[in-house]
Amino acid sequence: MVDRSIWDEEVAVPEDVVSFVDDNVLKEIPKGITLVSISQYGASYWTRTAQIIGTDCTGTENSFFLKVAQGVVGKGMMYGEFHSMTAIYNAIPGISPKPLGHGTYESDPDTHFFLCQFHAMTDGIPNVKDLSLAVAKLHELGTSPNGKFGFPVITFQGRLPQDTFECDTWEESFSKGIELFFQAEEEAQGFDEEMAALRKGIMEKVIPRLLRPLETGGNKIEPCLVHGDLWDGNTSVDAETGYPLIFDACSSYAHHEYDLAPWRPVRHKIGKPYVQEYLKLYAKSEPTADFDDRNALYCVRFNLCSSALYPGNLRFRNLVKEEMRDLVNKFSLGYECYSKTEMEVGLQVNDINDEK
Repeated sequence: MVDRSIWDEEVAVPEDVVSFVDDNVLKEIPKGITLVSISQYGASYWTRTAQIIGTDCTGTENSFFLKVAQGVVGKGMMYGEFHSMTAIYNAIPGISPKPLGHGTYESDPDTHFFLCQFHAMTDGIPNVKDLSLAVAKLHELGTSPNGKFGFPVITFQGRLPQDTFECDTWEESFSKGIELFFQAEEEAQGFDEEMAALRKGIMEKVIPRLLRPLETGGNKIEPCLVHGDLWDGNTSVDAETGYPLIFDACSSYAHHEYDLAPWRPVRHKIGKPYVQEYLKLYAKSEPTADFDDRNALYCVRFNLCSSALYPGNLRFRNLVKEEMRDLVNKFSLGYECYSKTEMEVGLQVNDINDEK
């Protein structure tokens, strides 16, 4: 989905890359398909997209969706998307188009592609119950194969590579990821003294305070497969089945609440009702009292990415600074204060039990 009020630059990828079916794309199309046509389809900030139509031996029409990018970053984007969408499809086949392949054009070594089955989609977003159920099932069934947070390959949110280094704790995994986005945002928008101070507060105080309790004091979270960028622009409704479809994933194995970050901003069509419905199906992690603040922290990372992707547009920087101020002010004492409070509560409980 393209919003010209956010970014009105032309796509860097030339149109002619989707005016024909390259030989290496053809190799990824199922055998027995006779090509009929290729035409541009949809819109994207960073890629060219097209629909390929063919027929099988019975004359039945088969359609495929082609996404094309260029350069080293484009190659990484297509590689990461293929592996993200494959993981999602393997966990729940009905929630996403079937990935078919990825690679580099035979005719141009600087042009790279991702190919999947084509689904005609409506112009709307999935209803609250259907999408919430689908996402909850993805988080339940998409388990980390080695029990670690992260992902086997680098994935890209837009044109930004994510830190998917595999970690034993969610705090370490999230810290590495958001630090990379802080760096990218500063490179895109320039140094800002307040941003630098807030960044320090987020890294040193807020993250330990909000994420460490998830995996200490008897609490534990399991890394699960997340889409990674689940805003309304990356979801739709299958026109044939009426069921939700998700796409353009930049997956990782993460805390399940992380996927709810794009549902927080009021600018998005998928919002609070979806969060409320999801939580009926997949509960908040302990400590539950921190849920909204964790959601705000995860949204900081989401908005940092948006700011980094659109140099010169300070809309997202201003949004993220506001959210960061609230978190840094609220948790200025960090984890040490929380840990001390928990210890004092534990001692009080033990005293009560001893008196009994």
